[in-house]
Amino acid sequence: MNRKITFALCAVALMVLPLLLQGVGQAWVRILDTALLYILLALGLNIVVGFAGLLDLGYVAFYAVGAYMFALLGSPHLTENFPALAALFPDGLHTPIWLVIPLGAGLAAIAGVLLGAPTLKLRGDYLAIVTLGFGEIIRVFMNNLDNPVNITNGPKGIDRIDPLTVFGVSLGEPWHVGGFTLPPVTLHYYLFLGLVVLAVVACLRLQDSRLGRAWRAIREDEIAAKAMGLNTRNLKLLAFGLGATFGGVAGVLFASFQGFVSPESFSLQESIMVVAMVVLGGLGHVPGVVLGAFLLAALPEVLRHVAGPLQAATGGRLDAAILRQLLVALAMIGIMLARPRGLWPAPEGKA
Repeated sequence: MNRKITFALCAVALMVLPLLLQGVGQAWVRILDTALLYILLALGLNIVVGFAGLLDLGYVAFYAVGAYMFALLGSPHLTENFPALAALFPDGLHTPIWLVIPLGAGLAAIAGVLLGAPTLKLRGDYLAIVTLGFGEIIRVFMNNLDNPVNITNGPKGIDRIDPLTVFGVSLGEPWHVGGFTLPPVTLHYYLFLGLVVLAVVACLRLQDSRLGRAWRAIREDEIAAKAMGLNTRNLKLLAFGLGATFGGVAGVLFASFQGFVSPESFSLQESIMVVAMVVLGGLGHVPGVVLGAFLLAALPEVLRHVAGPLQAATGGRLDAAILRQLLVALAMIGIMLARPRGLWPAPEGKA
C-alpha cells in the first residue's frame, strides 16, 4: 500500500512540475525535456552495457538514425531535392507520429543488428574500438551525403522539421485549455515523460525476465553461459537491436523537439556522455540509470549559473563553457571516488 501511495505522489509531482517551472521560465522546462531524452538514451544503452556487458561507444549512431529518418520524412527536404517525390506528394511528406516512432525504432534496431553481427567475437577494448568507429562512420556519412545526390544536406543539416502531432494536438504550438496555456516545451515534456515511463516499465520487466537473466549470465561469464546451453550469438544480437530501438525513438523525439538536425549533434562526446550516465547511476540498475542520466543532463545547465560568477571573479580570463565542463568533470570524479559502484547500484545479488 505504501508503495502505491509513493508512486501516486511521484506521478502527481511529475505532472505538476513543468506547470510550476514554466512560470519561472521556459528554459527550465526545456532542461527537463533534454533530461528525459537522455534518460531514454541511457535506458537503451543500459540494455547493451548494463545487462549484457557489451561496451558500446557508438550508441549515438542509433540516435542519429532515428533523428535523420524523421527529418527526411517530416520536412520538405526530400520533395525539394527529388522531383519524383514532389509529384507523388504535392502537399509534402508529413508523416504521423504513429508511423514515425515505430519506423525510427525499427530502422535503429536494424542498425543495431548490423553493428552487432561483425562484433560477436570481440570483447572489452576491441569491442569498444569497433563500436566507436561505427558511430563515427554514421556521423561522417551524414556529413557527406549531400553530393552527388543531396540526401542529408551535409554539414548544413535539415531544418523545417514538422512538430509531432498527438491526438490532433500539435506540439509545436501553444495549447490553450480553460484559460491556461501550455507552451510547446511543456507539451513535449508530457510526450517524453509518457515514453520514458513506458521504457522504464519495459526495462524493469526485461531485468527480471529469462532474457534479462541470460544477458546477465553472458556479462558475468560468457564461456560458462555458452556451456549452459545459452545461444550467446542471438542473445548479443538481441541486446544490440533492442537497445538501439530506444536510441531510434529518442532520435525521432529530438528531431521533432529541435526542428533541426545536423551531424554536430551526434558526436563521439554524446556517446561518451550517455555511457557516463549509465556508469554514474549504476550499471544494470534501472532506477540508478535514470538518476545518473537526469543528473548528468541537468547538471551542466544548472552549473551555467555557477560558471558565470566564477568567470567574472577571474576577470573573464576563463571561458564559461570550459569552466562548466571542468566543474562537471570534478563533480563526476568526486562522486565516483565516493560511490565507485554508482550513485544507486543494484542490490547485492541482483546486479
